Amino acid sequence: MARSILQRTLELFGTEPALPAPGVVPSLDFKPNEPPAQAGSAPPAIESIASPVPPGPEVFRHPRASREVLLQGRPVAYEVRRRKRRTIGFAVGAEGLVVSAPKWVPLYELDQAVQRKAAWILKKLHETRERHQRHAQARIEWTDGAVFPYLGEPLQLALGGVSARAVLEPPAGTDAPRRLRLGLAPDAAPEQVRQAVQAWLLLQARQLFTQRLEHFSGPLNVQWRKLSLSSAATRWGSASSSGAIRLNWRLLHFSPAVIDYVVVHELSHLRFMDHSPRFWATVHSVMPDHARLRQRLKDEVIPRW
Repeated sequence: MARSILQRTLELFGTEPALPAPGVVPSLDFKPNEPPAQAGSAPPAIESIASPVPPGPEVFRHPRASREVLLQGRPVAYEVRRRKRRTIGFAVGAEGLVVSAPKWVPLYELDQAVQRKAAWILKKLHETRERHQRHAQARIEWTDGAVFPYLGEPLQLALGGVSARAVLEPPAGTDAPRRLRLGLAPDAAPEQVRQAVQAWLLLQARQLFTQRLEHFSGPLNVQWRKLSLSSAATRWGSASSSGAIRLNWRLLHFSPAVIDYVVVHELSHLRFMDHSPRFWATVHSVMPDHARLRQRLKDEVIPRW
């Protein structure tokens, strides 16, 4: 009986119930007076709305992706993070796209928001992928004659020095790079060479950073109390309200101007522990070209350790 009623109903309307196309989420309509947080028909955040796509040069897939969309024909799988916030935020990092959103925003609205930001997202994903590839090619072979950047200029390693201490030698010619001579045998193990170079850089970093902190603390009218060296993979510096400053020793690969920007940035946090307009005005007061230097910090590739 139930089957015959269904058949007669379909014949009456002359069609069958439409099913959503593969990979498309049907729209969820809210009642006008229904608060978004009460909408319980949205799919769970861990649901994937498209079947997996084999990795390829045009596929961008976050390792913890829970959603996937097509942006200008390119599959982009992104991670959803639920946060206590009012708006939807986008972040593109080494792993891919992360979308942060309030708990009450349904998933289909996240997909729509991602579509609206498609051009920006794809641009950042391409730039990040290219930067990652450049970093992968920047690994140093820690042997005699290896070259790496020091204060923005090439520095060549020379093994076999007579002194146990590392010595920074002047360039041999106009176009020749400066050399760092280490008191190690020419056939020293790469790890031994790497550790010797790192030890020398740590000494240089503490001396240079202390000098630059003293140089800029006066014009900024702040007082720093402690310097610590960091080796964080993704952070160049930090500051605490106690006056403690942490700077990444790998900054020595950059030019002195870029190092100064990071020093000024962290010292300015001793006045404003945020990135408000007042903070940036403080940075600008002693470093008007900080935007250019900040971009160089993001774009330049330094060696992998």
